[in-house]
Amino acid sequence: MHGIAGKYPELHEQRQHVGKFYFRPPGGESWCDVILRLRSVLDTITREYRGERVLIVGHQVIVNCFRYLLERCDEQAILAIDKAADVPDCGITSYAFNPALGRHGKLQLDLCNFVAPLEAACTPVTAQPDRPAAPKS
Repeated sequence: MHGIAGKYPELHEQRQHVGKFYFRPPGGESWCDVILRLRSVLDTITREYRGERVLIVGHQVIVNCFRYLLERCDEQAILAIDKAADVPDCGITSYAFNPALGRHGKLQLDLCNFVAPLEAACTPVTAQPDRPAAPKS
């Protein structure tokens, strides 16, 4: 068995039951917990830095949870995005303000997992993929 299934079978069972989006490991956070914190971050950015460029550096869960919020995804959509591709190390996901969206304009996905600057510099794009799921018995 691999990963959580082999080392912590009771946690693996819990994750299988509640799903990746809602699973909270001991001492950790679920995606929902992260999203709640990021809503506060977005509120602060909107209040303090409206109209400015903001750079946020984070790992895959942070990137995907921001996508969930900014693109107004539902659970199924964001988990499909997560399953489709890992966020590469040093990959860029960016948004641009589009005044034509909504009543007052909205952020629109501009780049997703963009790694061309690394490739242009002949720097290897590295990633540590998730471990494969253990086969179901």
